[in-house]
Amino acid sequence: MSSALFVALVLPLLAGVHYYVWRRTVRDTTTPGSAWRRSGTVLIVLLGVLLVAAPPGERALPAPLATAVGWPGFVWMAGILYLALALLVGEVLRVILLRVERRRATAGATAAVRATPGARSMAGGEHVPGTGSASDTGSPEPEPEPASPAPIHPSRRLFVGRAVALASGAAATAAVGYGAYTALGPPRIKHITVPLARLDPAAHGFRIALISDIHLNVLVGRDRTRQLVDLLNGTEPDLVAIVGDLVEDADVADQGRAAEPLADLRATHGAFFVTGNHEFYSGAAQWVRFVRGLGLRTLRNERVALPGFDLAGVEDESGAEHGDGPDYEAALGGRDRDRAVVLLAHQPAQVDEAARYGVDLQLSGHTHGGQLWPFNQLMGLSEPNVAGLSRHGDTLLYVTRGTGFWGPPVRLGAEPDITVLELTSPRA
Repeated sequence: MSSALFVALVLPLLAGVHYYVWRRTVRDTTTPGSAWRRSGTVLIVLLGVLLVAAPPGERALPAPLATAVGWPGFVWMAGILYLALALLVGEVLRVILLRVERRRATAGATAAVRATPGARSMAGGEHVPGTGSASDTGSPEPEPEPASPAPIHPSRRLFVGRAVALASGAAATAAVGYGAYTALGPPRIKHITVPLARLDPAAHGFRIALISDIHLNVLVGRDRTRQLVDLLNGTEPDLVAIVGDLVEDADVADQGRAAEPLADLRATHGAFFVTGNHEFYSGAAQWVRFVRGLGLRTLRNERVALPGFDLAGVEDESGAEHGDGPDYEAALGGRDRDRAVVLLAHQPAQVDEAARYGVDLQLSGHTHGGQLWPFNQLMGLSEPNVAGLSRHGDTLLYVTRGTGFWGPPVRLGAEPDITVLELTSPRA
């Protein structure tokens, strides 16, 4: 996104959301001029500044400062999302509570009118000379009622504001806390069997450990990579496939050390890597050179023959802007059509070209499974598949949710995973 577009569209939106959150959590819960109101205002402004500064700070700031800015800034990305959503739901609770308080205030005012001497005259029930008293006529005395609903006392408005803010804050904190626990914890190891009609019986039972979107950044580093390598090696795969976005937005000089444990990957037929969009944001050439130095085989619009099937890999679609886009003809053209082919491609949307070239199975990442609710429900509008196995013509597409995160270190409704795919042949 260009800087001009960010300033024109995103900043006003962020400012509006922050104002709404400030109004409901600070203005509606504190008294004017109080220390609590001043402190709350400063906190909301500071968090907003850190949110905006965190993404560019990953590359522009020294590592310790980028981490110091990144943790509160990126966590607040998720925090303000769920706090704003909770507050919007809380508007219903606010209406109900204010209605209860208004009725209570009106009832109190009515009781006060009844207890006041001369209340009858105040209510319009005074005696008119020459007509006899109200009791003489046998007519019931009118019940005194206030002329209009009584106003809610300011202290009760504060109570309602604090109750809604507290409930919303608790809900948002629970969501972000659970999401952070999920995102930063170990990914789930999933196992799936994938039958391929053209798979040679010699490759029956071939196991591919698929991982994507590690997103090494200022919040996670070498220890995370070591954890993932140990998990991958523990599956005892025939092949490891890393389908892009190893790094978030960083140079090898900044995050290369964090990726070094990948050199310890163990698989019968080795580990393979294709680029994702974030490699191109960071400088794909430097990362390709680096992972090759770690012993990984990079597939840049090319394929290799493995026992029983071909393995191909293409560049990410974003590489076209840098002169290194996907070349499906180079990777898939001129091959033996009797052999099955598995394609590594970062984005699920690349399946259209894969199907055109007769690919049996495409392995992708990119989506993070939506990463954050409700985006995991909306992403299907723009992606052919958000997570799991799907069929597109004669081509199967499997999308892993990945192991990392972009932006907030939070996953809600999209747990991270490493998937072990076992290929089977109907002729075995």
